[in-house]
Amino acid sequence: MAPLALLARGGALSVLQLRRRESKGVPHGWPDSVHPVLQQIYAARGVLEPGQVEHRLARMLSPQLLGGMAQAVELLVEAIRDDWSILIAGDYDCDGATGTAVAVRGLRLLGAKRVGYAIPNRFAHGYGLSPAFVASLQPTPQLIVTVDNGVASIAGVAAAKARGIRVIVTDHHLPGEQLPACDAMVNPNLAGDPFPSKMLAGVGVMFYLLLALRARMYEEGAFGETKPDLSSLLDLVALGTVADLVPLDFNNRVLVEAGLQRMRSGRACAGITALVEVGKRSVATLCSSDLGFAVGPRLNAAGRLEDMRLGVECLLSDDVAQARRYAEQLDAINRERRDLQASMVAEAEVMAAGLGHIDAVGVALYEPSWHAGVVGLVASKLKERLHRPVIAFAPAGEDDTEHLRGSARSIPGFHIRDALAAIDARQPGLIERFGGHAMAAGLSLKTSDYARFATAFDAVARELIDAERLQAVLYTDGELPPGAATLALARQLRGAGPWGQAFPEPLFDNLFECAGWKLMGERHLRLQLRDPRDGALHDAVMFNAYHGQPPPARLRAAYELAINDWQGREAPRLLLRHIEPG
Repeated sequence: MAPLALLARGGALSVLQLRRRESKGVPHGWPDSVHPVLQQIYAARGVLEPGQVEHRLARMLSPQLLGGMAQAVELLVEAIRDDWSILIAGDYDCDGATGTAVAVRGLRLLGAKRVGYAIPNRFAHGYGLSPAFVASLQPTPQLIVTVDNGVASIAGVAAAKARGIRVIVTDHHLPGEQLPACDAMVNPNLAGDPFPSKMLAGVGVMFYLLLALRARMYEEGAFGETKPDLSSLLDLVALGTVADLVPLDFNNRVLVEAGLQRMRSGRACAGITALVEVGKRSVATLCSSDLGFAVGPRLNAAGRLEDMRLGVECLLSDDVAQARRYAEQLDAINRERRDLQASMVAEAEVMAAGLGHIDAVGVALYEPSWHAGVVGLVASKLKERLHRPVIAFAPAGEDDTEHLRGSARSIPGFHIRDALAAIDARQPGLIERFGGHAMAAGLSLKTSDYARFATAFDAVARELIDAERLQAVLYTDGELPPGAATLALARQLRGAGPWGQAFPEPLFDNLFECAGWKLMGERHLRLQLRDPRDGALHDAVMFNAYHGQPPPARLRAAYELAINDWQGREAPRLLLRHIEPG
């Protein structure tokens, strides 16, 4: 295994392996206006004809295909008709916050008059609809609708039912062996659910429920001739979908593209517009990466360090000045989060190297001073640098040092939730609670059981991961032809997405000569790269890449063809993601 320092993404001398994506068929039927390079990029992602990138809302999957929809709609129709008090039980991440805002806004549009929301406190209530969270709800609602949680809330649903509360669970997480005894459940990942796409985020599931509810109420004559416009919620759906890193299959791309178009046209809600502005992004040219790297983290920061109600209030506000104040608060919290994350990641790197975790296949890390809201980011950073599944733990609360909360991130080919289930089956009681997806999961356990868990996690990882999967691989779309790095192609690539999880942004790799370089700040590089094939010079930039050594005189670079917008002037620029001696 190479030294840890050489595994950092962005480092000048990484052991990353570059591989080129292969076409999954022959492109056909494309108009001449679509650049041949873009056609090949699409083909490498299984998109072979124009119809597969026609992201029109009319091509969305039908809400009626989702299981459990009839029962959930029936209960909501009754609740709106009889003026029940409805409480949306959200989650403290971006998906949960946007889903909560979609639920509150959407139900109000459809005529519900008494709709409120509550977000659990990470330290006081734990995750999801827990008994402690249910006990905190005052006054008692008549109906709880969960968003982005609930499929594992067996005890919490039972506690709600004991108080006479009806419960609808909307979720997208994978179910365990037992389901909660709720009144209705909508989750595309339930066994046998007929919905063709299993990739909906929590906010997407909630949006689909509102669509089905509107259709049913319209059939019953609730709105006259004009249906309430639920497309006004698509900006929130797009943000939550991108931020939750769910795979962007065709249906999710339809939702995200519709939301992005709404934002670009100036019709986003005041909160999203304010978050875009404090993130120093352009509304007019917004793309999915802006949502993932600028908007989502600022919203997520509230749930990690403070109270996600601040984020939800930002998304629910229709007052521009108020939304801006909320966004500025969220921006300040995010700066605090970045500082805390940097110190925790530095400690984790030292810990991984010093304790010999470099040789572990499944890496577990714990530090009593760590913040439970940030351990997921630590796990993600260490996973990238070690290219191993990583679980980072912190104390469950300031006053609870007897229990740990862990956040797990995985590598392709290792289903992290299934791995936790395997440990749970072999050593019942070791893990107190767990849940999640293939690539990310959360869990809790006793502090005294940490060492035993770390051993068990490494053992199951060794059993299920072959040596080849431990080699970090960066897939590219091959060489960009001479003369192709133009502003026109860069614009076409930017508008061709939405790019994201499982539909990656185009990445090229070419050999270059370094014709010049200089530092930007202390760690960023600005380079002049010469293409030896035609002598053309290209501006390039690489962030967090300087470690005291100049870049190689000849190098192979993996890069995005991006647009540098400076003082209103646009020019193509290579955004380097990886370089190695050529």
